[in-house]
Amino acid sequence: MIKARVNTIFFTVIYEGNTFRLETYPHEYRNLMLLLSDKIFPDFFGECGGQGRCGTCTVKIISEGNLLNETNRNEEATLHKLDFYSKDLRLSCQLLIDENLNNQEFEIISPW
Repeated sequence: MIKARVNTIFFTVIYEGNTFRLETYPHEYRNLMLLLSDKIFPDFFGECGGQGRCGTCTVKIISEGNLLNETNRNEEATLHKLDFYSKDLRLSCQLLIDENLNNQEFEIISPW
């Protein structure tokens, strides 16, 4: 039996109809966008490199009662600019890799 790290973070991502069960640990990646880019390779994802300006890394939070950090002004402006703003939509470049991601479920959303 393989023993998980004490601080292992597990979460689920849906992309193009496929479900990915991912695991990481706090601060393995700078943010969720980099982790998703590295593990799933979504097309045209994170075009601005994590600046929170393009919206190409948008994810929908499917989980109930999420504990994810609050949005910042830059993220809100980008989502509004795309007419893509909803409390369950976030820019993955603005989501830190920490325990708040544990047991969350996301869907990668195309802004175009």
